[in-house]
Amino acid sequence: MSINYPIYLDNHATTQVDQKVLEVMLPYFTKIYGNASSKNHKFGNDASTAVEKARSQVANCLNAKDSEIIFTSGATESINLATKGIAEYFKNKNPHFITVATEHKATLDCHEWLENNGYEVTLLGVDSEGFIQLEELKKAIKDNTKLVSIMTANNEIGTIQPIADIGKICREANCYFMTDATQAIGKLKLDVESMNIDLLAGSGHKIHGPKGIGFLYVRRSNPHVYLKEQINGGKHERSMRSGTLNVPGIVGLGQAISQSSKDFLTHNKLISKMRDHIENELLKNIKNSKVNGPKKEHRLPNNLNIYLPGVEAEALIISLSDKISFSSGSACTTASIEPSHALKAIGLNDSQIHQSIRIGLSKKTTPDQIHISTELMIQNYKKIKQLS
Repeated sequence: MSINYPIYLDNHATTQVDQKVLEVMLPYFTKIYGNASSKNHKFGNDASTAVEKARSQVANCLNAKDSEIIFTSGATESINLATKGIAEYFKNKNPHFITVATEHKATLDCHEWLENNGYEVTLLGVDSEGFIQLEELKKAIKDNTKLVSIMTANNEIGTIQPIADIGKICREANCYFMTDATQAIGKLKLDVESMNIDLLAGSGHKIHGPKGIGFLYVRRSNPHVYLKEQINGGKHERSMRSGTLNVPGIVGLGQAISQSSKDFLTHNKLISKMRDHIENELLKNIKNSKVNGPKKEHRLPNNLNIYLPGVEAEALIISLSDKISFSSGSACTTASIEPSHALKAIGLNDSQIHQSIRIGLSKKTTPDQIHISTELMIQNYKKIKQLS
């Protein structure tokens, strides 16, 4: 078996840019390099045409209208634009906001900002598998609730929330529903109409596209979503996000989301089979190990977050750093010494959290890589356990 090391198993953090995505981007760096807002000459027109094609590609993936897609620098900016934009637009109406304890830090930090600025926020808890309780959501919604923010699929434990049910509740309660779909795009079927989604955030680099580009879906009718722009200077993107458009990035995002939406069922089948192999082998060979999160059918097909008792996750990661790249949690919180907020929310204590690893597969992962990674993880775990 010929293997190129290190093997990359941290695809929740970011993904390798697909070769086809790179190829469609390259001309927009050197040949079609016009400003998409300079439509009075060919260079600008060609760039604008490429942007609108990508906008259509993103919209088609979501069953949205082209005009409802706003390009941003990534999902974090999209979440900030939606959350703070709605807060500021409705600030004179005492708006109330709802989110969940296991959300990405972009959402949680935005809601902390809301609280620090005098807005009312309700933080919902989750059960031991990371699911919200729909009855709790219904009870939390008030007459002045303006926005409910619940991610489609969790970036640490892979929990897939009942998005269509949540959307229905929010629609009946006459409040906006936003979902951070960053981890779900390219793995799940998303339909903003049937799921009653009013705002949706996504990012290119989680679906084999480039970094530094993302989008926000903003519903235009039934209901129309009102928000205030957060970046001023030119009234670009329906006056919601000013700034010169990142044409190569937008082109790459469009290609990546188009590819992922076509092939996701085939890739899911292969990826979940590899995920199940490494999961089953770790559970079988490491006593008292336990999967963090829901059963496989309610979890992202590429996700495994697992508690390996008696060995610090960081020790295992360092011991395998030249062979395998994986993580102990969210890439957005690795600079923090605080235990994972998502694992804490589902009931793990600090010791269990520090002995848990996260493995993220992608369409680039191969069965050979998974087999050798599984063997190496078990071997190194047992060596470290014996030494300690």
